Order: sequence, then C-alpha cells, then structure tokens
Amino acid sequence: MNVSRALRVTAFAIAAFVSGQALAAGGPALVVEVESGRVLHAERATDPWYPASITKLMTAYVALDKVKRGQLSMDTLLTVPDSAAALPPSKMGFKPGTQIRLDNALKIMLVKSANDIAATIAENIGGSIDGFAALMNAHAQRLGMVSSHFANPHGLPDERNQTTARDMAVLARALLTEFPEYQDLFHIGAVQFGRRIMRNTNGLIGRYPGADGMKTGFICSSGFNVVASATRDGRHLITVVLGAPSANERTMKAAELFDRGFNSKVNFTNPELAALPASANATPPDMRSVICDRRGPMPQEEDTPVVAEEDSNIPNLFSSEVMAFAGDTQKPARTVLGPRTAVQPERVWIGLNPPSEAELAAQAAAEEAAEKARLSKKKATTSKKKASKQAAKDPDVTPVIEEGDKTKGKGRVSVTVKPVSGNTKATDQKPAAKSKAQKADASSKAKSATN
Repeated sequence: MNVSRALRVTAFAIAAFVSGQALAAGGPALVVEVESGRVLHAERATDPWYPASITKLMTAYVALDKVKRGQLSMDTLLTVPDSAAALPPSKMGFKPGTQIRLDNALKIMLVKSANDIAATIAENIGGSIDGFAALMNAHAQRLGMVSSHFANPHGLPDERNQTTARDMAVLARALLTEFPEYQDLFHIGAVQFGRRIMRNTNGLIGRYPGADGMKTGFICSSGFNVVASATRDGRHLITVVLGAPSANERTMKAAELFDRGFNSKVNFTNPELAALPASANATPPDMRSVICDRRGPMPQEEDTPVVAEEDSNIPNLFSSEVMAFAGDTQKPARTVLGPRTAVQPERVWIGLNPPSEAELAAQAAAEEAAEKARLSKKKATTSKKKASKQAAKDPDVTPVIEEGDKTKGKGRVSVTVKPVSGNTKATDQKPAAKSKAQKADASSKAKSATN
C-alpha cells in the first residue's frame, strides 16, 4: 500500500514538473487557528487556483447571511428552475418546478455537492446566476478575499472562477465565527432522500477524530480540493488543501496537516492571514494533464475504500513532514485513518413539510419501480449492443428489431441468416419454385438457339 502510494505521488510530481505547471510537491496548503486567525502553516497559500465545488461554501455564506438579516428563513421554499435541472452531475435530478426548503437545499448541497441544488439556491436568491455571482463577489471583497472571483455558485468549470488557499481559509473562518448556530450543516455525515442515502464527500468526517466540516471539490483543472475543520482539546483549526492528485491523497494530507497543527503552538511569530505575501502567479494552473488526461479510470470525488496504513520509511511527497511547519520541529504522532464510522443519515425532503409514513412508503415504491425500469432498459440496451457486436463479427448474421413490441426498451432481437452459397435469397419456397421455372425456360431457349 505505502509503496504504491509513494509511486503514485512521485509520478504525479514528475508529471506536474514536466507539464510546465511549476507544481513541485503538490498544490497549495494552509493551516490556521480559528480563534486567533494565526497561520500555523502556509505553502503557496496565495497561489491562484480553480476552486471547484469548494465554491459552494460561498454559496452557503450568501444564503446564511440572508437568513441572518431576516430576508430569508430556513423553511423558505425554493423552486428548481429549468437551467438548474439541466446541469451535469453531481445532482439530485429534481424536475423543474420542484420546491425545496432552504435548509434541506443547504444540507444536500454541502453533503452531496449537488450542482442543481446550488444553482437553485442561487437563482432563487439572486434572480439569476450572474446576479448571485455578484453577491458572492461583493461578500468576498468585504471579507478580504482579495484574490477570489466567482462566476457561478457550484464551481463547475469556468476560467473566471479562481481563489486561493488563504482566501478559502478566510471564508471558512467567517462561516464558523459569524454563523455558529449553523455549524452542524458542515458536519452532516450523510443525508437520505427517500431510499437514497448520500454520504458526505469529505473523507475526514467519521475518520479523523474531531473533524467537523467543511467541503470538498474536484474538477480536472483543479485537482482535488478540500476546506476542512477539526476541533481537539478546545482548539479549532482550519486546513485547506488544493490540487491533490486523488481524493484519498487529499484526505491523508489534510489529516497530516491537522496532526501537525494540533501539535504546534501559536505565538507572535505566526502571521495572520492578511499578512501572507502575494503570489507571483497571476492565473491558476490547469491540472487536467496530470489529473484526468492519463490512463486508468476517471478520478472520483469520493475516497475509495482503503485499509489503515502502517508507518513506513518511504517518503510521502504530499506529507507535511517535508514542509516547514511554523514553530514546530518535532514529528507528531500520526493519526492513522481507518474506515468511516457508521452514521445516521439526516432525512431531507421536497416541499414544506416532512413526508408522512404513507408518503415515504409511496415514494419508496415509486423509486423502486423507477429503478426496475432503469435496469430493464439497461438490460435491453445491453442485448442490442451484443447483437450489434455479433453482427460486426459475422457479416452473414444481420440483427433485426421486430416491430411486434413497441414498448420502449423492450424490442425483441432476432437474426436472419444469409445463405452460405448462391446469389439468390432463399427465404421461402415460392422464390425457389420460380427459380426452377426460369432455369427450364432458359434451357429450352438454349436448344432453340442451337437448332
């Protein structure tokens, strides 16, 4: 496990160097103490970066600010617009016109990272995506996020979206200090809608002791990002990791940074967030070539199941052990991450009031029927593909979809076998008889011509 991990990370670092992105041993990283605002560790913390779905933290900030000002409430109904329903996954897939309470929308957005729900929040609050983006950028400037710009509420690819590790730490600290009554929104392990149970994409929750938020993000151009918070012995820390090569590496690096942070002491030598020097880079690097344009399966946003790793002498290029940690020279005891602990999912629903038991049963039945229909359609599609492949292998076999069954996805497949020899199609007896007559007539004409 450790050897393969070291090889993966080494390959990533080499590929990043070769690609000209100037990504030495990983992306930006930062650890800050919530109470004092002092920085415990900063590595390229002001380099511009594509935020991906950690953008949704700003979407949550705008919504919670509206609630705090009395302009909205947590049970305000939001309507899913056509444009939101058309967005790509991750999404809930609600039909346009569906109504959902703000609190349920925030839970789904922060746990499942649903893009359609983020857009629903945005368009209902800002009137449009552009209108909501203007609110996001106004709050960013007011908070001191001087290197951030948001073009949408979900973080889907847009070259205008950019942030820094420092700015995301500023935002995370504002969320925790300005809205303490809503901190639980960022700590939900899983949500349940009908029969669907969706766990939090943050791999630290339920695995790292004291982890209590916040949000992950991934697009090919950004790599794997996380803004995380954890509490231990009365200390509350925020860790930001940007540009990790995988979800697992993102989680492990964040855990190691937390370990270092909790074993460090804050004093006057630790700078404040605003004092971090500006980056010489003007634009975010594009990580696509080292994250997605490579062999193997497409990277996934969630952690893959892993077994606890033992300590090893193999260096981890993404570990904080190779970083200069402010005010700390000792190697801390490392927290070994095991499997996630089981959590009780929080139920979410559409509409104003939670569904009754009868409504839940009806919803479960409808979801089960939809799942069966989906599987049936998938099976029929697979059968068609197999028939097409067989036809491609054997040119004498032609797939024919019969017209007898017009039900969608249930067309029967039969084959028509061409004759091995001869130029005439022998599909029934009448053509064969006709052929014999033609031969007799031809023979008679031949004799006549000879005479």
